[in-house]
Amino acid sequence: MRIPRVYVDQALCQGQVIVLSDNAAHYVSRVLRMGEGRPLILFNGQGGEYHGQIVSADKKAVSVELDTYNPDDRKSPLDIELAIGLSRGERWDFVLQKATELGVSRIVPLSTERTEVKLKGDRLEKKQQHWQQIGISACEQSQRNRLPEIAPLTNLLDYIGEAKGAAKFVLHHRDSQGLAAQPTPTSVSLLIGPEGGLSDEEITAARTAGFQPLTLGPRVLRTETAPIVAISLAQHLWGDL
Repeated sequence: MRIPRVYVDQALCQGQVIVLSDNAAHYVSRVLRMGEGRPLILFNGQGGEYHGQIVSADKKAVSVELDTYNPDDRKSPLDIELAIGLSRGERWDFVLQKATELGVSRIVPLSTERTEVKLKGDRLEKKQQHWQQIGISACEQSQRNRLPEIAPLTNLLDYIGEAKGAAKFVLHHRDSQGLAAQPTPTSVSLLIGPEGGLSDEEITAARTAGFQPLTLGPRVLRTETAPIVAISLAQHLWGDL
């Protein structure tokens, strides 16, 4: 049986006893029904993980003693930045979850001409906290030991001048260039529109900023499907899939 993994937001070291947060303690003791002596893996998203065991568990708190350190990051050799137009509710959560599982290092939610979701103020702050938790949960499940960076909501025109990839691609279904035709990069920026896609003006601006147009085949993919396909292809060609 696979040992459960729990994220903790603090520095970790061998021999340390960690008191889990209320949410983590509830998950371990009530959901997983784990008690004293059971093994657990803790990680803090900065790389590596600690194997330990529960030394005390009750209705109010769970404490874990850290035994051995495993330095494996399970980090892809390809640094992928996904910039994608913000979509509604569950679609966006799905993209965040799967992009994290597939090893993306940075996710940038974009405000574009055709973005229908409007967030600001307290509502935006709550959403960003929710997005961070999705990334954490996906790391726990996928055995990933480094959290992805989830950037603040960014205007597309601001983003294209700051994209970090050595190779930059904008998804454009009317183009004929595929990923397999590209030289091998060490880092990639993938730019994908929201529902309805990017406008012609946005695609032109991206190309002017150095983004190469990219197609994922003759069929038009949904906004939650396209990033999974693009990331999977990039990881297969240049990463660790």
